[in-house]
Amino acid sequence: MKFADIGLSDELLRAIDESGYNEATPIQAGVIPSVLMMRDIIGIAQTGTGKTASFVLPMIDILAHGRARALMPRSLILAPTRELAAQVAENFEKYGKYHKLSMALLIGGVQMGDQVKALEKGVDVLIATPGRLMDLFERGKILLTGCNLLVIDEADRMLDMGFIPDIENICTKLPATRQTLLFSATMPAPIKRLADKFLSNPKTIEVARPASRNENIEQFLVKTSERSKRDTLRSLIEAEKVGTAIIFCNRKTTVRELAKSLQRYGYKAGEIQGDMDQSSRTAELERFKNGTINILVASDVAARGLDVKGVSHVFNFDAPWHPDDYVHRIGRTGRAGAQGRAFTLVTPSDDEAIDNIQKLTGYKIPIHGGGAPAADVAKPDRDAEEGEPRRGRSARGGRGKAAAKPEKAPARPAPAAPAAGAQPAKPREDRKPRSDRKPAPARQDDLDGPDDGWNGPMPGFLSVGFDT
Repeated sequence: MKFADIGLSDELLRAIDESGYNEATPIQAGVIPSVLMMRDIIGIAQTGTGKTASFVLPMIDILAHGRARALMPRSLILAPTRELAAQVAENFEKYGKYHKLSMALLIGGVQMGDQVKALEKGVDVLIATPGRLMDLFERGKILLTGCNLLVIDEADRMLDMGFIPDIENICTKLPATRQTLLFSATMPAPIKRLADKFLSNPKTIEVARPASRNENIEQFLVKTSERSKRDTLRSLIEAEKVGTAIIFCNRKTTVRELAKSLQRYGYKAGEIQGDMDQSSRTAELERFKNGTINILVASDVAARGLDVKGVSHVFNFDAPWHPDDYVHRIGRTGRAGAQGRAFTLVTPSDDEAIDNIQKLTGYKIPIHGGGAPAADVAKPDRDAEEGEPRRGRSARGGRGKAAAKPEKAPARPAPAAPAAGAQPAKPREDRKPRSDRKPAPARQDDLDGPDDGWNGPMPGFLSVGFDT
């Protein structure tokens, strides 16, 4: 269906056309007409389906018929992470450039003073993470009684991050009579209860089975060992002739160390993880978007909402602990009809995680036959300790002719004969094989959690107005 056929204004159609689009995606064709008719909506759609534009576009036309009032935003969009909130704001800027609408972006990690100033001027749309919004509300800096349109984006992610109580609290502070739009990739029971409580006779629009396989993304498992992951990854990057890639890790420390390792080997790599302040994260994303770097090492804080055109590859350096995270990670490639490739490095300890991913997606991920060469997999990567590539390697990770041969391990001495009368040693069959032992649990302070500025320091704000 063409955008011209679904009731949008001429100004909006002009902005859409200048962005290079004229055909609506299935979620957009299903949601936009109903939003314009002021219906409550439950939208069930995977990442990469054009979901954000499905609510941004009709909101712009709805908000164009009114005026902002001081301290009382007219609409509210809640997003689980800073990156997703910023992505929504970018959509408003792009499609709303011919409408004189004002917008405030309330996220953690940037200064709060500018946010307060923007709110005092009055805004048409407020885009916020739950933590920062609640903090400003409790400080008496914001009123929500004028919000007649509420969007809850990535509701399943909100659930994963523990934001549902905040969402319920926020909903009670908005007018009881309002239009509410809820979007989620899945509909677990807590999200269904949330919808039943706060939506009025909603229309449900589902465009694909949740977490189903994206046919535009070729997926592979690559077997390796924990000690050989970096060698395996570099071999894949070289073999795949990667254009633009995102590499996901489970821990913030792994992100930092892997990015530095790739840089030492000559790759144009950057990083984004929860310990970085918002200005640094924004700058790194901009470097990635403009091509200054072509490899971005990231924690799951960037898995949702990050929309960068032309990402050719996604690598899971660590198999994700939650199967939903796998779907959202690989969804950074294969977007808007383009083809993408996703590789997940797996060790014997990842078997359970991979089984859960395959159960969720209903797809048995094939083993990649062209993984790292045997020599790479067999040798541990020591560049983190040495601070530079091993001798004999090129700056791009290739193995030169001068590579040193590993020294032969010294022979073990023969065991001494037991003393007279001594008891023979007990056999050790009862000891579990090393591959069966469970890995040590991750330290909590090394994981990327909600990370929206609510539980940490809150220096915070960014404000954008379409008419400035």
